[in-house]
Amino acid sequence: MRERRRIGAYGVLRDGGGRVLLARGSERGPYPGVWQLPGGGIEHAEHPARAVEREFAEETGLAVAAGRVRAAVADVAVFPSDGVAMHTDRLIFEVEVRGGDLRPEVTGGSDELGWFTPDEAAAVPLMPFTAELLGVPVSPLPAGLPRELPPGPVAPDADRRQRFAAYGLVTDPAGRVLLTMIADDYPGAGSWHLPGGGTDHGEQPAAGLLRELVEEAGQLGRVVDLLAVNNLHNPAALGPEGRPLDWHGVRVVYRVRVDAPTEAVVTELAGGSTARAAWFAPDQVSGLRMTEVAARATGHRGR
Repeated sequence: MRERRRIGAYGVLRDGGGRVLLARGSERGPYPGVWQLPGGGIEHAEHPARAVEREFAEETGLAVAAGRVRAAVADVAVFPSDGVAMHTDRLIFEVEVRGGDLRPEVTGGSDELGWFTPDEAAAVPLMPFTAELLGVPVSPLPAGLPRELPPGPVAPDADRRQRFAAYGLVTDPAGRVLLTMIADDYPGAGSWHLPGGGTDHGEQPAAGLLRELVEEAGQLGRVVDLLAVNNLHNPAALGPEGRPLDWHGVRVVYRVRVDAPTEAVVTELAGGSTARAAWFAPDQVSGLRMTEVAARATGHRGR
């Protein structure tokens, strides 16, 4: 079974009565008859917020503006006929209508739209991530689903890479911030960075971050909330083969608390990309040389 990955962006739109808009999968897709939040795959180099706005317009006819990111979850679907186990990282945004007329995408992935209360949604087939978001029980999908992969390339272009990662703004009871230094021969070498990194196939974003926290700093933490989603596109990154690579990174940032901090120590599991880790008092952070995502999360420009 080949392992593949994709990243999707979805929107939560409520009407005046608190109902949520859902879209039903058409016969053209892998989940016909199953309802989910409107949304879909993020294109290469596309910001997740722009992706949910584009997908929402295509599926519903509505022009929306993406607001805060509400959740980041992952799931794996097996397509036996294609021999593929597809891992999908899903970013869920709050959205607000700015215009347009409601209509289904009859020639695309959804053939019907509807407004649902949680109780009403619990009575129809739901994608698991949608059921979890609505707070209703997750039920097995109808037999025979998912169907074969939708048309399009299964494998990414050899010169393009899309990567999903989870990072943490990690603090302790004294208000110190935990940062990790990027090792030599890695992009950003010598800069202080947020703990975290790429998630594994089949791994939830929050769980991947807590794993990385142990590997990179030897700390046990707990996720408090989801702060932001960050987008990075580098069309000329240096790939592992020593040639330019069109690199697209999608990163979620969580607020993490370490209740019983210890000396920050990099373990052997970190894989060599982390040179060291350290705790910093708030007044020490501003003068550090930091990555863009670390500077933004800590509220400091760095140097």
